Amino acid sequence: MISNPTPQRALRGHMPQRPTPRAATTGEHHAQLARRLTPRDRWLTRMLYEHKVLTSKQIIELCYPSKRAANHRLRDLFTWRVVDRFQPFVNKGTAPMHYVLDIAGAVALAYEDGLDPKKIGYRHEDALGIAYSLRLAHTVGINGFFTSLVALSQQPCATGHLTAWWSELRCLRLFGDMVRPDAYGRWREDGREIEFFLEFDFGTEALGILSSKLHDYEKLATATGISTPVLVWLPTNSRETSARSALTTTLAQLDRPELVPVATTAGVAGERNPAAARWLPISTAASRRPGRLRLAELAQLWPQAAPPAAPPSPAVSIREVSLALSAPDPLPPPQPTSNFGR
Repeated sequence: MISNPTPQRALRGHMPQRPTPRAATTGEHHAQLARRLTPRDRWLTRMLYEHKVLTSKQIIELCYPSKRAANHRLRDLFTWRVVDRFQPFVNKGTAPMHYVLDIAGAVALAYEDGLDPKKIGYRHEDALGIAYSLRLAHTVGINGFFTSLVALSQQPCATGHLTAWWSELRCLRLFGDMVRPDAYGRWREDGREIEFFLEFDFGTEALGILSSKLHDYEKLATATGISTPVLVWLPTNSRETSARSALTTTLAQLDRPELVPVATTAGVAGERNPAAARWLPISTAASRRPGRLRLAELAQLWPQAAPPAAPPSPAVSIREVSLALSAPDPLPPPQPTSNFGR
């Protein structure tokens, strides 16, 4: 007797895809790409180099007017080996397509900056290796935080703009001897500007480890002379309550807690706007204001944390190869005016 206890609804394998012919990464192909890649394509390759992986939804938020336009262009870029893609397994439904930088895109990016492609630290195996990384969801979550800010910056009546976005790896190479933030960003709105380090918590890290990072942020602020706010994004309201208790205790132990302004929020479903009135500062003697604040209002709350004319100077030595490519502008270039441009 043949028995199959697995119900049909649990058989959620993906439909077989038709193979897509892809170009060989030859010198002739790289030469042909020179007339095919638009400024937006080149910008997207820089974003993938900087931030490792972006989902199709995040790419639409970043630089495409519609899902249809994004799918058409991303298919072209995949065929030309500018980007590569994978689809993680999920228990229910279908995960969005995830995109990483491919060989042709890395070569074009390096030569555009006058660099040897071998010197920018790119390997195709490493780029695709994030598909199996236990930090994939964490990286995608961090990038989703910032793509939401980019989408807000491009709305017709936008009053705020994201002016800087550094990846976790860039922060590690710049500040890794003292602190390891998940990302660095700058937000400008209504004449006010705030820079911040992001700690993106998924609820898997012990709260003691999370709160102990405040000691490292104090060391960085003392070394650079710049007080940079730390924004902590937590998965649930209950996690935020527990985290705030641990962070408050650690702040009280610092020699100069005013150097490390901290605010928290919970990523409740349906509330993805990081610039909204969702940030709850952890009160100290220098900053007391009830209620949740907008991201721009934190700049008014912490005047001592006003950003300098340039992003914070690195507190550690930088290897030449590590930062061969500068961080891209977080906002995409203007859309092509041609009716045929994608």
